[in-house]
Amino acid sequence: MANETIYWHIPGICYFGMINHVLLDTMKKFPSRFYENYKIASCYGTIPGAIWNGGRNIIKGFTYKDEVEQVISSYNQRKIPVRFTWTNVLLEEKHIYDTYCNMIMKVGDNGMNQVLANRPVLEEYIRKEYPRYKIISSTTKRILNLDELLKEFEKDYFLVVLDYDLNHNQKVIERLIPVANKVEILVNETCIPGCPKRVEHYREISKYQLEYDTRIKFPCCNPDPDKNTFAAMQRRPQFMSHEDIERYAEMGYRNFKIVGRGGPKMMLIDSYVYYFVKEDSRDFIKNYIVSTVMKMTGGQPIR
Repeated sequence: MANETIYWHIPGICYFGMINHVLLDTMKKFPSRFYENYKIASCYGTIPGAIWNGGRNIIKGFTYKDEVEQVISSYNQRKIPVRFTWTNVLLEEKHIYDTYCNMIMKVGDNGMNQVLANRPVLEEYIRKEYPRYKIISSTTKRILNLDELLKEFEKDYFLVVLDYDLNHNQKVIERLIPVANKVEILVNETCIPGCPKRVEHYREISKYQLEYDTRIKFPCCNPDPDKNTFAAMQRRPQFMSHEDIERYAEMGYRNFKIVGRGGPKMMLIDSYVYYFVKEDSRDFIKNYIVSTVMKMTGGQPIR
């Protein structure tokens, strides 16, 4: 593996909060069992009930200000930026003044945290009102044209998240080498290649978040009964293996993203173990993380 630092972005600020905290503490406790040049660079996701949330994951609920402070602090105290997924594709100007979302932004406005964005109206508002946040161009823009993609790097983005269908497009990968340090790559996407309903999926989830309507459902065109890291390895050509990451790192790519913000918890743990842990320590670390999480939940199985 290349000696340069590889930066990882992990999912589930709240939904996977306990697992993420256990992972971070385990990396600190057993550093020799993890790849030395790997660093957790952010945790992305949202606070339950925020209408700015987008992507393919509905995050229900409501969180009071003191709890928001606690969530953000739990990562920032570990020197991990929180990255909000403000990628609702249906946002209009009237939505940017939402009291709840602005409260969340004010709590996290300490110069450390980040925002994933895809709507100009919200991005412009954040740049004006919360200039200390780093802004990342979201994969939900679904940019597949190389010329359009190159234009993203001319804008003031901290990083640009590559569409998963371009992971192994060598023309694109080679063309982006000059800006490789600003590219973020999704490594374990479980969605089918060229999914014809992905944009529609984004719209339906965005509508749900704006309308709080639990009757809104999105029928996946290819639901996978074996949704896990190892199935993705075998069935998804966009999957990034350790060998792929080593090769890309040698070309200058430094930022990689674990997907699965609303997926099974065991899938997330398996992904962490596969990517972050040295091969001869994987069983030990997986058992340690699972047993630690189960102790914290009173012995409840992880699903």
